[in-house]
Amino acid sequence: MTASTQVQEKLSRLGIATELDLILHLPIRYEDETHLFPIADAPPGQTVQVEGVIIHTEVVFRPRRQLVCQVEDNSGVVVMRFLNFYGSQIKTYAVGKRVRLLGEIRSGFFGAEMVHPKCRIVRAGESLADTMTPVYPTTAGLTQTILSKLIAQALRNAQHMLTETIPDGIIRKYRLMSLPDSIQCLHNPPPEVSIEALQTRTHPAWRRVKFDELLAQQLSMRLHYRQRRSRSAPALAQKNTLQQQFLAQLNFTLTAAQIRVCAEINRDLASAYPMQRLLQGDVGSGKTIVAALAALQAIENGYQAAIMAPTEILAEQHFQKLTSWFEPLGIKVAWLSGSQKKKQKQAVLEDIASGAAHLAAGTHALFQEQVVFHQLGLAIIDEQHRFGVQQRLALRMKGTQSDQVPHQLMMSATPIPRTLSMSYFADLDVSVIDELPPGRSPVVTKLIAGNRRDEVIARIRHACEQGKQVYWVCPLIEESETLQLQTAMETFENLHAVFPDLTVGLVHGRLPAQEKAAVMTAFKQGEIQLLVATTVIEVGVDVPNASLMVIENAERMGLSQLHQLRGRVGRGSEASICILMFQQPLSEIARKRLRIIFEHTDGFEIARQDLNLRGPGEFLGARQSGVPMLRFADLEQDGELITAAQATAEEMLNRYPELVQRHIERWLGDKTEYLRV
Repeated sequence: MTASTQVQEKLSRLGIATELDLILHLPIRYEDETHLFPIADAPPGQTVQVEGVIIHTEVVFRPRRQLVCQVEDNSGVVVMRFLNFYGSQIKTYAVGKRVRLLGEIRSGFFGAEMVHPKCRIVRAGESLADTMTPVYPTTAGLTQTILSKLIAQALRNAQHMLTETIPDGIIRKYRLMSLPDSIQCLHNPPPEVSIEALQTRTHPAWRRVKFDELLAQQLSMRLHYRQRRSRSAPALAQKNTLQQQFLAQLNFTLTAAQIRVCAEINRDLASAYPMQRLLQGDVGSGKTIVAALAALQAIENGYQAAIMAPTEILAEQHFQKLTSWFEPLGIKVAWLSGSQKKKQKQAVLEDIASGAAHLAAGTHALFQEQVVFHQLGLAIIDEQHRFGVQQRLALRMKGTQSDQVPHQLMMSATPIPRTLSMSYFADLDVSVIDELPPGRSPVVTKLIAGNRRDEVIARIRHACEQGKQVYWVCPLIEESETLQLQTAMETFENLHAVFPDLTVGLVHGRLPAQEKAAVMTAFKQGEIQLLVATTVIEVGVDVPNASLMVIENAERMGLSQLHQLRGRVGRGSEASICILMFQQPLSEIARKRLRIIFEHTDGFEIARQDLNLRGPGEFLGARQSGVPMLRFADLEQDGELITAAQATAEEMLNRYPELVQRHIERWLGDKTEYLRV
């Protein structure tokens, strides 16, 4: 690739380092310069190309300084208008010059007009382009002209770089275009190709590129999956004694979905290679019990288990719940957090190192260097998407012996849509708890504008008079003039004044851990009737008597967060209400989010719509692991291709291993580093 150092720097910003990168740098859209419309017949509201002679040019100053030119052909006149222009353009677009314009014709201040069209001077009878004009993703200082020239130059050498890495049988089976033809077509689409099929990426050439990209993702992740299975882990046989004792002390029975996923996990734990399973379940579906049963299987085999949570509130809640469950069984549960006093922490570390603690619950403190496990057999990670891959890996590396790694169970209450699970989590086994325990009351969601605050206050009073408890959630704790949100402190003071007869509590992320725990315990025991909280209560908090939640400035929050918060109520048998208070005017995206959360209670459907709204990158929070985001495929639109890529990946790994690495390197390059974790 011959380009100046300056150009190379700009190319590297686009991830382009080689000729192959240039070849696979595909257009984001196309301009049709293969057709000319008579000015009078050009359809309004769509991009068209017209040609004519400039019959009048002037700079006008109303309503603001702008360059206005009248362009005429045999059928009529269109005005070309530039709001920003250089002085040299006045000379360039002089009367008598023939111009070719590309843009939308709209009805404007000067009649039919094009504002800032793509414009070039042409000779009479000059031939039209014979292919659509591609428009490439670019960066500041790198023009389309330079980029197009470099890509055209690379395409001349493309043949040897685009040899097929997919067997002929698979190409025929899925009726795929050849790769060289697809790439040439996308860079230089002939005039007869439907511009709509190109723009919507439904053309067979796009279908081939998407398939190849999805296949590379599947191959790399399945390869990782196989590599992991070649490592050894402790085989934790299902002995059933502890699990049966535990189930006998519960005052309810497991759902069919919980029984099914427990069987999947039990089977994995009994294997001599490391389990890497993602346990998904909607808010309140009973994931913690499933995790407890998995921990018991490890403990009964003489190994330790660890459960790591992203916040102290959630980690401590796990500790308290697991202690109440496990102590009657003679199992010692240890609690480790960053805020513990040195002496207290040292005692816990000794219990973990000696094996006296069978189960350790805690925050990221669990994977600090000084934590040494006696024999760690199972690492459970709750709300796994909140941890970076290195943190998850650090816990798993605290294994038993150098040649063994512990099993890993990751839990998520943020449901992952099926297409996302198939593509971005293809390196994991996935278990889904797809039903809620019986007796859970459905939560009614209400949307109320902020100016109806008095109605909300009346609802709170009524709920507390009935002996119920209430959450009031504020998005921020510190003053922020830009966001103009009330702080948790202010809200607490205000509500304290409004309800002098109620006990009002306050919990937020800045509170010391002990104070936080004390407030949550008081709320759980019914001593606090109204709890003002920031989103630290988003996950894991379980107070069955809380039947009303008010979320202030709900329009500022994401769908997953709103759904998680709403899941804090409706945990008992009483009917529960979640009030989403919003400030007007609402942005379009906020309006869509509130409509989705109002209309749906199923977390998987909310997640699917959220994925459509935000795209996988934002939905996953970039997954903190460097998983390459798809450049061309679309999870919603290309579901059938994901299924085909999944089946093809297995076939290629089994029958064509020599092609696998070449295919991965072509489409992912060095972006497969994440696979080692």
